[in-house]
Amino acid sequence: MSESSSARLSVFKTYKLYVGGKFPRSESGRVYEVTDSKGNWLANAPLSSRKDARDAVVAARKAFGGWSGATAYNRGQILYRIAEMLEGRRDQFVREVGEAEGLSKSKAGAVVDAAVDRWVWYAGWTDKIGQITGGTNPVAGPFFNLSTPEPTGVVTVIAPQASSFLGLVSVVAPVIATGNTAVVIASEKSPLPALSLGEVLATSDLPGGVVNILSGKASEMGPHLASHQDVNAIDLAGADTALAKELEIAAADNLKRVLRPQPVDDWNADPGTSRMTAFLETKTVWHPTGSLGSGGSSY
Repeated sequence: MSESSSARLSVFKTYKLYVGGKFPRSESGRVYEVTDSKGNWLANAPLSSRKDARDAVVAARKAFGGWSGATAYNRGQILYRIAEMLEGRRDQFVREVGEAEGLSKSKAGAVVDAAVDRWVWYAGWTDKIGQITGGTNPVAGPFFNLSTPEPTGVVTVIAPQASSFLGLVSVVAPVIATGNTAVVIASEKSPLPALSLGEVLATSDLPGGVVNILSGKASEMGPHLASHQDVNAIDLAGADTALAKELEIAAADNLKRVLRPQPVDDWNADPGTSRMTAFLETKTVWHPTGSLGSGGSSY
């Protein structure tokens, strides 16, 4: 028994992209080495190409109608399910986050727990964000004037580089909580937690294409996605100053919403609602109130 065990070969994990609810390799066939904080080899991650980015946009657009049309309550249930599935794979993510960010097991555990809690937090906001961003507007005349939030559409997210998991969840969850779909470029140096998150999303009732995760170089895929005519917004959270400027200029071509990089000292801090409202549009509807009876009173 012991002789057989000692002769057993290790089974290394093959990391793949997550696009359209499936796990393709990069169409280019390219990979790059991912190392831990000490420079030790961990895995080969797919080096995504522009074609992979285009495929991800197509998947996100296809999923947008169903996801944005789902009830806020249903979206909240699914985000909570993501937290449940992530909790069940906690040990795996503690190991991957620890290796990626050079953290002790206890500190990595705290990061993973915070990421689980962050999914729960945004799950609770799905049916409440409309109450703080919409409302009835006072107007002169016999009209109801109602403003309601609607999702922007397909959002490209450049994930934070240093916070490979909690930072990732903190920028992706608010995008989909409000009904948008996402194309995510994971941390280039530490993409493994993000790629593993795709496996959680695939088993959590989230429709395929709502979140699409690419690994590789933001400098290679970013300009293409920023100028893509079917991408409606871009979050530059993980872009450096030079890349952010380049992508912001490219995004102006089709008037994309742009969320500029904002320094975050502590991803554990209360995130507020700014990342949800950043990718919401406001629809205003006018409707005549009519009158009641011959007296001419109105609502």
